[in-house]
Amino acid sequence: MVFNSLAFIMFFPIVVLVYYVLPCRIRYIWLLMASYFFYMQWNAIYGLLLLYSTATAYAGGRMLDRLGASKSRKLCLGICMVLSFAPLIYFKYTGFILTNINNAFISAGYFGLFNVPDILLPIGISFFTFQAAGYVIDVYRGTVESERNFLRFALFVSFFPQLVAGPIERTKNLLSQLDCNVRFDFIKARDGLWLMLWGYVMKVVIADRIAIFVDFVYDDYTSYGGAYMIIASMLFAMQIYCDFAGYSTIAIGASQILGIRLMDNFSSPYLSESVTEFWRRWHISLTSWFKDYLYIPLGGNRKGKIREYINKILVFTISGLWHGAEWSFAVWGGVNGLWLVLEDLLKPIGNRMAGIVRFNGSAVSNKIVRGIFAFILVDFTWIFFRAKTMSDAVAIINNIAHTSNWNILFDGSLYECGLDAKNFHLLMLMIAVLLFADLLSKKGIAIRKVFAGQNLWFRSLITAFAIAFILLFGIWGGTYNAEAFIYFRF
Repeated sequence: MVFNSLAFIMFFPIVVLVYYVLPCRIRYIWLLMASYFFYMQWNAIYGLLLLYSTATAYAGGRMLDRLGASKSRKLCLGICMVLSFAPLIYFKYTGFILTNINNAFISAGYFGLFNVPDILLPIGISFFTFQAAGYVIDVYRGTVESERNFLRFALFVSFFPQLVAGPIERTKNLLSQLDCNVRFDFIKARDGLWLMLWGYVMKVVIADRIAIFVDFVYDDYTSYGGAYMIIASMLFAMQIYCDFAGYSTIAIGASQILGIRLMDNFSSPYLSESVTEFWRRWHISLTSWFKDYLYIPLGGNRKGKIREYINKILVFTISGLWHGAEWSFAVWGGVNGLWLVLEDLLKPIGNRMAGIVRFNGSAVSNKIVRGIFAFILVDFTWIFFRAKTMSDAVAIINNIAHTSNWNILFDGSLYECGLDAKNFHLLMLMIAVLLFADLLSKKGIAIRKVFAGQNLWFRSLITAFAIAFILLFGIWGGTYNAEAFIYFRF
């Protein structure tokens, strides 16, 4: 079941209604049942995998508590991590590992040793595996106590709004909220509904409309000149933002209606003035997870600059492989790590030159220039992310490097890539609206709070207009793939 489906539109109001009717002490059981029902709509057998991940983390947490300060705690943690990540490695990386072993033998003049199985990746496995593993590490570090109630812990791992694509929640934030007696709060519910509507605008109005153009060009990149690829790559940057942030926004809004606050996952990332700032604002829950549970344990920035730079590139490369079992994802992550290293290396030189020429870094014009440059660097790496293989990515970059067909910007050729002129112009308008909303958000202005201060008739009109706009301009139809949230693949 996905958020942008009729099934969810029917499912969610029922969950909310029953949730607030039930006695407080058993509400979490209802949410647990709803979460497993939600997840098992893809494949009922996936419920067993989710249960395995839950049971492994629960048992590990309880065992770590019982071991106290024993020397066996580290061994217990290691066993828990192996058991926790084993399903993820099997489902996601078996084919990748065997394929590369075969390729190595073939390159050496031998035959491939293995038949590579076609293993279907369970939706959301990367997300709930990381959330469960984070809990075990928190218990090991002593920052939280192990949860005694298995059913409540099972809800922490499987909470349906954020189960399949995050945010990857922390133990302290989410688990503690599942034991609260929450009364229905109309204002919070209304705010949550507005968040959900904005998430739907991002997903079905913007992201899915962009997907038509991007898929049209990227899936047949040999037929298009570099200018097409530049436009498609820039649009893909907006597509993946609206797709993933749209999902996260719907998840946060749905949780808020249930009285549960999830962490923010995006914060106007494309208004960043550097790649470093971008990664503080993009997929915050995953970036902070890797920082706390991998980068800092590796030494972080505490062991000298060289070690710091190695750690950054290594962590980002691993993050790339978390997104997909393909070398192009590893390169995507590694290049982003390289950008961070280069920014840190060049920062003193830039500051010195700025002082010499009396460069006013706070001027709006200079912020815009830095923002454009940061976007170009980030967008370059998205090519590796979107391309199906590493060789495809290299071919696309080569295509862009030899761009000469800039005439497509003026002769109407762009309207022949899946979107007609009206849809393309609507898309440009909505991207402008999105960036304006992000600009207000970055300045601390929440549009929802502005609406909340208006009269009831105005709020009702805005809500009705938003619903009608989504229904009229969303990308629907018999051929629409309702499972097309990009991050469901990871």
